[in-house]
Amino acid sequence: MSATSRSVGLQGLRYRGGTTMWSWALHRVSGVGMIVFVAMHVVSAFLLQNLGSDVGKLYNTVFESWIFQSFIYFCVIFHVLNGTRVIILDTWPKLLEYQREATWMQWLIFVPVYGLTLLVLVQRALSGG
Repeated sequence: MSATSRSVGLQGLRYRGGTTMWSWALHRVSGVGMIVFVAMHVVSAFLLQNLGSDVGKLYNTVFESWIFQSFIYFCVIFHVLNGTRVIILDTWPKLLEYQREATWMQWLIFVPVYGLTLLVLVQRALSGG
């Protein structure tokens, strides 16, 4: 194939990574989500303790919403399971040839665990508790 016959354009930007690439990206997003949560939590505690600020109360209201909690639970559960998968594959390099299967196993564990977590959060939200 010559250089002149190659198609250049948006075709090169097409996603081709598969499930492992999604796991890589979500691992970064979940890590940043947890860091933002901890930072907001520290700022909220500081504002409430030292200033008695309404901003601290607003942060606590956000923390207590079931939507925010579902995001944080997603971040924590996914980050733990994906990190465990990475540790296992790094510890036993012979298992790297089964990386795709390990990723699917991770998702097979994640979906019901997170689903049950969401069920409990939504039930509590609907009951007012």
